[in-house]
Amino acid sequence: MSSSVDHYNWVGFYIVDDSGTNLILGPYVGAATDHVKIAFGKGICGQVAVSEMSRIIQDVSLEDNYLSCSSNVQSEVVFPVMKDGKFIAELDIDSHATSPFTARDTELLEAICEKLASLF
Repeated sequence: MSSSVDHYNWVGFYIVDDSGTNLILGPYVGAATDHVKIAFGKGICGQVAVSEMSRIIQDVSLEDNYLSCSSNVQSEVVFPVMKDGKFIAELDIDSHATSPFTARDTELLEAICEKLASLF
């Protein structure tokens, strides 16, 4: 069993700030990012904060509201972390490949987010 997933090139968490209108970068693994604070509604992460629904973007070049972290990023998934029906954080994963995310990724990442909610 591999200890990494080849198409997960950046993995991190954004956590809702005290104002409830911004996401603050939490723990992450991957290249440094300028996006340490993201307003609700801005970019894919901000859209997930507003909709409270997962987004799977197989090709970021097709998104109008995409915040580019790196020219290497080709796709992104963002999954909300909900606690007692309230959006509290999200899991964000970038990939350097186009269309790498599968139903298996979705199943795994949604389960991880459910388990993480109990830690908040």
